Amino acid sequence: MAITRRQKEVVDFLEAFVEENGYSPSFEEIAAGLGLRSVATVHKHITNLEKKGLLDRERNRSRSIDLVPEGARVRNGQQVPLLGRIAAGFPVEAAQTAETISLQDVVGNRDVFALEVRGDSMRDEHILSGDYVLVERTRTARQGEIVVALVRGAETTLKRFFPEGNSVRLQPANAEMAPIVVPAGQVAIQGRVLGVLRRYR
Repeated sequence: MAITRRQKEVVDFLEAFVEENGYSPSFEEIAAGLGLRSVATVHKHITNLEKKGLLDRERNRSRSIDLVPEGARVRNGQQVPLLGRIAAGFPVEAAQTAETISLQDVVGNRDVFALEVRGDSMRDEHILSGDYVLVERTRTARQGEIVVALVRGAETTLKRFFPEGNSVRLQPANAEMAPIVVPAGQVAIQGRVLGVLRRYR
């Protein structure tokens, strides 16, 4: 994975700091160590390195910038080997292939972000609490698409989108939950779902 000269300096600083102190530096310490005047610049470099699979962060922990071990880093544009197909019904013959898959196959060149799902409103679409949805940033959506919608300027929700005259119906995929029906002017589309990631611990 190619990184810029400045990103390499950030990685080298992190490695040296952790080796010397036994814990990760703060953004302010990185800025001071590299002679950067803006913590926002540090944040940009850290975010880009995280996207490239070189760093890992826990948002609810201070000093949480961790270098990903060399052998665990995802290479070749976040590709992983596609070793074949697995039966979820009747068994099929096991056969390995030489293919790979990558997040790039899903997101392409679109502006995409991820959100962690909380709640069960989309469970019948097999989107469960704790899953991550990959969302294309857009302000428009077609009828029936799964969207991230901002409702009344205050609440965001993951639902299927159905414009109905002067109203919008945000439909859950859970028979136990009622749809959200609001005036169209009170709904702002923030993105549409491209895919779902699930991590088993």
